[in-house]
Amino acid sequence: MRGAKGTLRIVTPMKGEDEAIPAPPDFMSADAREVWLRLAPQLVRLKRLEPHYHELFAGYCEEVAVYIAMTRDIGANGVTYETGAGRNGNQKRTRPEVHLRKFALEGMIRLGALFGLSPIDEKRLGAASQGDLFEDLMRAVNAPSA
Repeated sequence: MRGAKGTLRIVTPMKGEDEAIPAPPDFMSADAREVWLRLAPQLVRLKRLEPHYHELFAGYCEEVAVYIAMTRDIGANGVTYETGAGRNGNQKRTRPEVHLRKFALEGMIRLGALFGLSPIDEKRLGAASQGDLFEDLMRAVNAPSA
């Protein structure tokens, strides 16, 4: 006995095959554009970078760019500086870049959560994996018969 012929309806196209990656907005810095170009393809595949989110994602990319720039600066110049001889003598102070990096990291965490860019936020947004075949099979076997 011959089975039914396959049709194109049975073949499901892979996700993200025909989706265009949006260009970074013109107002972004060069470093932030690099972050956009690196992360946008994955967010498009996950359906998390819709057109009305572009400015918000651009803000995330700018925070990452500031974080990277401040980290480079701290690596080159250190965490502290000396005030020089003054009324209270020579004192060590924290460089402003340390605080700027901290604020950028906080912004990254806050905005990144909206796009599922941390492991916990990814789970929260339901970034479902392909599932566990054994678990699906056991659920089907143990299902009550109709």
